[in-house]
Amino acid sequence: MLDDLPGTYGRRLVMSGSFGASRVHTKVESPLGKLTLVREGERIAGLYFEHHWYRPSQSNFGPRVDDGFDAIMCQLEEYFAGRRQTFDLPTLLAGTCEQVAVWRLLSRIPYGQTTTYGALARELGLDIPARDIGKLIGRNPLCIVIPCHRVIGASGGLTGYAGGLARKRALLELEEASSVPSQQLMLSFDKVADTPGDQRLRLTGRSVVAIG
Repeated sequence: MLDDLPGTYGRRLVMSGSFGASRVHTKVESPLGKLTLVREGERIAGLYFEHHWYRPSQSNFGPRVDDGFDAIMCQLEEYFAGRRQTFDLPTLLAGTCEQVAVWRLLSRIPYGQTTTYGALARELGLDIPARDIGKLIGRNPLCIVIPCHRVIGASGGLTGYAGGLARKRALLELEEASSVPSQQLMLSFDKVADTPGDQRLRLTGRSVVAIG
């Protein structure tokens, strides 16, 4: 499992990137408040709430523009309306090997279900404590799209969420979420390395599949 990860703690890894493209951003309203959307070229690189924990500096978002965000805006609208359970977007994930591995785990949690920090730590298999898994999750650059809100405490209670616990509760209520054992996540790590070319990450709840 993740053979390239041990011994590489903290190494930067960029997945599915349009390398060198300039970043731009826009701001949109949502039922949970204003969202900042960031894209790099054609790929979505960030989705942040206002007062988001670990929110990058505004200078990292690039200039504000009004075009090029139609797909994610449409899919977010469908999600909040209860008509969409998965996101199909070209994305850019940039982080350490451990961060990207955890974010990929998150993308496999099915809509309407939850898992725990401890279960994710066991699935990752790198002897990272559950509390440190929480720190890696907190750096998720694509909230909602990569559903970090579906991770709860071992007791079933809500714990820290970069967008705030009220938003986490609202998202889980929208999905009418229930608990799911970690072994049902059907996790696979066959494509953690860089993904060059014009490919798409399809976030389908149970898997992340690169589509050419």
